[in-house]
Amino acid sequence: MASTADFKNGLCMEFNNDIYTITEFQHVKPGKGPAFVRTKLKSLTTGRVLDKTWNSGEKITTARVEKRPHQFLYSDDLGYHFMDSTNFEQISIEEKLLERPKLIKEGQLVDILIHAETETPLGVELPAFVELMITYTEPGIKGDTATNTLKPATLETGATVMVPLFVNQDTMIKVDTRDGSYSERVK
Repeated sequence: MASTADFKNGLCMEFNNDIYTITEFQHVKPGKGPAFVRTKLKSLTTGRVLDKTWNSGEKITTARVEKRPHQFLYSDDLGYHFMDSTNFEQISIEEKLLERPKLIKEGQLVDILIHAETETPLGVELPAFVELMITYTEPGIKGDTATNTLKPATLETGATVMVPLFVNQDTMIKVDTRDGSYSERVK
C-alpha cells in the first residue's frame, strides 16, 4: 500500500481491475478546501490514458512491474518473439503490446515489462534511439536547401520516416522511438 505522497512518474498501481502507470502528476493546494493530486494514468494493458484526481493522503495498491532485458528474434503470425537475455527462454508477444513495432530489427535489445505476481507481459520498452539503414529514398535536388524540406525514406525494417533532403539511400540514421522521427545521421 502507498499513498498520494508516494506518487512519482513511472509508479505502477492497480486501479479499476487494471494496471496503470503514472505519466504526470501535480500536487494542488487550493486556498480554500483540502489538497489533492491530479494525475494522468496510462494503462499498461490497453494503452488508454485517463485523468484521475485523488484526495491528498488517499491509499492506493501498488503493482510490482519488472523490466527484463530481452533480444528480438523474429515476427510471424503468432506475434513478436523475444529471448530472455539471462536464461534464454523465448516469449511471444502480441503486436498490440508494442508501441512502434516497425522500428524493431532482429537482434535488437529491448526491455519487456512483466507483472511480477502473474508473470504476464504488459508491454515492450524500446531504447530511446535506434540506428537503421535507409533502403530507399528519392535523391535530393541540388540547391534545394532554402527551407527545412523533408522527404519520405523507407528503412530496413519497412518503416517510413521523413528525413531532410541531404540524406541519401544506404545511409545509417538514428530514429527517435518515442515519436518515430528522424534524429541524425550516424557517422
